[in-house]
Amino acid sequence: MSIDPVLARIDETLPEATERLLALLRIPSISTDPAYKAECDRAADWIVEDLKDLGFDASKRPTPGHPMVVAHSGGEGPHLLFYGHYDVQPVDPLELWDRDPFDPELQDTAAGKVIRGRGSSDDKGQLMTFIEACRAWKEVNGSLPRNLTIFLEGEEESGSPSLIPFMKENAEELKADLALICDTGLFESKTPAIVTMLRGLLGEEITIKAANKDLHSGMFGGAAINPIRVLAKIIASLHDENGHITVPGFYDGVPELPDEVRAQWQNLAFDHAKFLGDVGLSVPAGEHDRTPLEMIWSRPTCDVNGIWGGYTGDGFKTVLPSEAHAKISFRLVGSQDPHVIRENFRNHIRTMVPFDCEVSFHGHGASPAGQMEISDPAFEKAREALTEEWETPAAYVGCGGSIPIAGYFKSVLGMDAMLIGFGKDDDQIHSPNEKYDLESFHKGIRSWARVLDKLTAE
Repeated sequence: MSIDPVLARIDETLPEATERLLALLRIPSISTDPAYKAECDRAADWIVEDLKDLGFDASKRPTPGHPMVVAHSGGEGPHLLFYGHYDVQPVDPLELWDRDPFDPELQDTAAGKVIRGRGSSDDKGQLMTFIEACRAWKEVNGSLPRNLTIFLEGEEESGSPSLIPFMKENAEELKADLALICDTGLFESKTPAIVTMLRGLLGEEITIKAANKDLHSGMFGGAAINPIRVLAKIIASLHDENGHITVPGFYDGVPELPDEVRAQWQNLAFDHAKFLGDVGLSVPAGEHDRTPLEMIWSRPTCDVNGIWGGYTGDGFKTVLPSEAHAKISFRLVGSQDPHVIRENFRNHIRTMVPFDCEVSFHGHGASPAGQMEISDPAFEKAREALTEEWETPAAYVGCGGSIPIAGYFKSVLGMDAMLIGFGKDDDQIHSPNEKYDLESFHKGIRSWARVLDKLTAE
């Protein structure tokens, strides 16, 4: 079967596909605000009816929160599962929007046509690229791609509280050979990419307590221990002069980059000077023996996210505080165990707490990194498909942030995920005036058609 007729159909019907996306964008499915519960239901219903019209066996599944949408095409062959989310972020501050966030439109800009509206890029526009690829496939071939499951949630923007229980309860139905996720973007807004590394996240809050009350620095200064000084020494000890993290055992499970991935990253010609310059910086501050891309995508980190204690109001108050606090996060890679790192970190801190002080800890989540097995031939097939569509060599890339759903597919359902997206750096997701380039929507549909063709070929 040639993919060309499907691609031609996608080109011919782009106006109709765009209108369908605009219709979905008009539904204010804000998951975190209870006032929009009915709208989240309405968005799920809209998608279910659209999938049914395409021939999917689709249904809305209740959860304690917002419903899931599950659809199956049936048939034999490799079982692929596509994941997306139909909920969106709140629109505040509304006054910074140039138009009603839920009155989307196709706009002409200096950079080309864009689809403007809340959810256009994150994630309604992205999930509709896949559905529209299936539509064109059905219209040309008379049937849907075989053995395909579509799984959409309505709580991604509010922490996905129903997701893991639902996945566990429906594991047999959802388990597939490979998950496909469309919630990422192009590298530097131009290079097609498959995310194969996701950093995990560990959060810790430290409190150092000394005296039983705040003290006058003139009466007690010098004689009484200052918990801020203790905390400052602890924080300073977490990195050495080369930027390496000093927590014992921290680098256990940190892998080196495969040579082929390192070569792809070098070919991306990442401009770290511009990357830092755009935020008023100039010198990479991490591990001195690593490139900036490695620091962002494949190396672990330790960062202080907040620190407080004593008097922080206007003016000046000569006080020795009784307590000092800090919030510290770790981005994790490879097979680093967040629970082992937490215990090693706490033990490291305990050894540095002097007499007359005590330390307490409060954990803020502990999720491992995700690393996809790119030796699976499906990954190279998908990379080839993306390269053919964008006429730019597609790359395996990392992601500095965390995308929990990819890890859940691995830990709950035992399958890898392939993260492919078409967002751009300036899409303003989660911000006013969110947009999705019409090119991203159009070529995203074509890309998924090509990927499906490669992955379902006999």
